[in-house]
Amino acid sequence: MEAEQKNGVPLPLTVPLMQAETHHEPSAVEASSGVQKTISTTSFFKTCFNGLNALSGVGILSVPYALSLGGWLSLILLFAIAIATFYSGLLIQRCMDMDSDIRTYTDIGNRAFGNKGRILVSVFMNVELFLVATEFLILEGDTLDNLFPNTGFEVAGVRIEGKQIFVIIVAIVILPSVCLDSLSLLSYISASGVFASVIILGSVLWTGAFDGIGFHQKGTLINWNGITIAASLYAFCYCAHPVFPTMYTSMRNKTQFSNALLLCFTLCTISYASMAVFGYLMFGSNVQSQITLNLPAEKLSSRVAICTTLVNPIAKYALMVSPIVNAIKSWFPCQYNKRMVRLLISASLVISTVIVALAVPIFATLMSLVGAFLSATVSIILPCLCYLKISGSYRKIGCEMVIIWCIILMGVALAISGTYISLVQIIGDL
Repeated sequence: MEAEQKNGVPLPLTVPLMQAETHHEPSAVEASSGVQKTISTTSFFKTCFNGLNALSGVGILSVPYALSLGGWLSLILLFAIAIATFYSGLLIQRCMDMDSDIRTYTDIGNRAFGNKGRILVSVFMNVELFLVATEFLILEGDTLDNLFPNTGFEVAGVRIEGKQIFVIIVAIVILPSVCLDSLSLLSYISASGVFASVIILGSVLWTGAFDGIGFHQKGTLINWNGITIAASLYAFCYCAHPVFPTMYTSMRNKTQFSNALLLCFTLCTISYASMAVFGYLMFGSNVQSQITLNLPAEKLSSRVAICTTLVNPIAKYALMVSPIVNAIKSWFPCQYNKRMVRLLISASLVISTVIVALAVPIFATLMSLVGAFLSATVSIILPCLCYLKISGSYRKIGCEMVIIWCIILMGVALAISGTYISLVQIIGDL
């Protein structure tokens, strides 16, 4: 997407993760000025579907592992993070209600802290999306390596393991979708995310109930050594806030946005908590970073879960990196061939994520780093700070400000402690 200007101020170089379902009807004044008014047409139920698609993701595979790290009482952190991120989502809505010119998450940063705020929000968003896309490749490599163990060969005396081969193959499969220049089409491709999460949860429950595994593990009440990583993994599950402004502006009846957000967070939290509890009861402390790696590959229900796990990241990869591609593409002069520029950027981006996935092939640890450093910042800290600045609430002491500052302190504590421990683990595993 080419960089545009409005009143001399550069608009954000990122685009939302999902296209708003809108059409345009310019008024006479708007037509003369070249500005179009967006008429929102998305219904309440479509908004709920988009929200569920944004919130449901690969995090559901790791919540049993997170619970095994933190113990049963760490579920309190899951619910606390869910409540905090839900409230910060409402703060994003309030920021947009205060200024009709706000259309994207980066607009909120620009409105609150000027160009520095816009750049800060944009950087955190794009780095988060890049690492989430990298997580997809690691997940695909782990899953395929579990399905086809002992795959590998030697080239010039160098052993190439099956997981590395699968990461490269998946990247080649994904590349054509990344080259697509239609976010609308990509949104339809990625809409399978909601159904994929339901199928995975159902398949895991079926495996536990009817395929001889059962729910007999007791687990531990609390494990203080793993509580920080557990919280970071929980935070990763609620990193959809860059999508919320698009969902809000696309709604026909914007007064229902808070209800849609409440429904989405409630259903997703129930699914995350259910997967965590049942997965922990099935495998206890032996549960792996992706619960599908524990499932017996010979069972039909397990194969359904594993195959669904394979499809979901492939469908969502292009949607995740599209804002990064468009941001980089806007740096090039208009006279360059847009299609060729996008092709080169897309190929370079896929190659870079492959390199990171091969260099840091630790799924859960990288996910905890994203959850601690990026998701806690983007989904908890920044919405609260932007709201305080835009609304001016920081000037007065009240119940609302106390709640917001408590959420900020929780986010900062998670970001600092989780990032430190995740980096130490990554360095130790390399």
